[in-house]
Amino acid sequence: MSGHSSLPSPVARVWEPLRERSRSKRALLLMAPLLVFELLLFVAPFLILLRISFTSGSTDLRYAAGTWSLEGYAEVFSSGVLLDAILYSFKLGLIATAITVSIAVFYAYAIWRAEGAIKSALLFSVILPLLTTLVVKTYAFRPLLSPTGTVNDLLLSLNLISEPIQFVPGTIGVIVGQVYIVLPYAVLAIYSVLSTMDWGIVEAARDLGASRPRSVLEIVVPQAMPGIIVATVISFAWSVGAYAAPGLLASQRVPFAIEVEKRLLSNLQWEIATAYAVIMLLLMAASIGVLTVTLNRFGGEFEYA
Repeated sequence: MSGHSSLPSPVARVWEPLRERSRSKRALLLMAPLLVFELLLFVAPFLILLRISFTSGSTDLRYAAGTWSLEGYAEVFSSGVLLDAILYSFKLGLIATAITVSIAVFYAYAIWRAEGAIKSALLFSVILPLLTTLVVKTYAFRPLLSPTGTVNDLLLSLNLISEPIQFVPGTIGVIVGQVYIVLPYAVLAIYSVLSTMDWGIVEAARDLGASRPRSVLEIVVPQAMPGIIVATVISFAWSVGAYAAPGLLASQRVPFAIEVEKRLLSNLQWEIATAYAVIMLLLMAASIGVLTVTLNRFGGEFEYA
């Protein structure tokens, strides 16, 4: 029996809150380095970004320090080029996310059901792309998908096409490259949830008459929904703000990240670039919230995602 259980009732009423408060303070102390890290590397830079977005433009400087203005936001909403880049970025994000999550669900399921060497090989195939630098593995799609590349040569030799297809540079190449970049993270997010699931639930559903596809859709997918939500958030956020794939594989369509780089480094329009970044961040946060709430209706719990 604990020594605290023998305390008189009046003393216990005073002692227990003090003991709980001491535990919370120790937990806060352990979290302090992480909180300082988040504040210094995420919160503080965002506040600086937000402040610059409310400054005036300058002809000889990057921005007029000490000024307050809505010029940057007005330029974003009045510029057809910037609005087109927003729509293109979200289109790219939605398509890449849909393809990535669809493939990731099947691949994670295959890893979960595999055994022995096959399971190890499937896991290794997911982890292997993470060992290669982002630029190198993205740039590799240029010789693969170009009009004179490997894919077109194969399609021509099989008589599936009569002339080469312009995959790269173009939107198709960007989507392929972006899916390849984010797919390992999506697979691992979904597999981490499936690995904790009891296969006996699926077997019980099949014993009760559910077909194999129905048992997967009604049992496995809802149980894996926390991982699917995480995979969706990672894929969508990364794809909307993608820089490497559009920069190396894109055509004339310019996405959000490339436009911000041009405004910052080439045109020195910091107030427009930062206002653009703030607007995109808010739109992405709202979109991720809608996606999360929508997916959460099909199963899983939001707090686990």
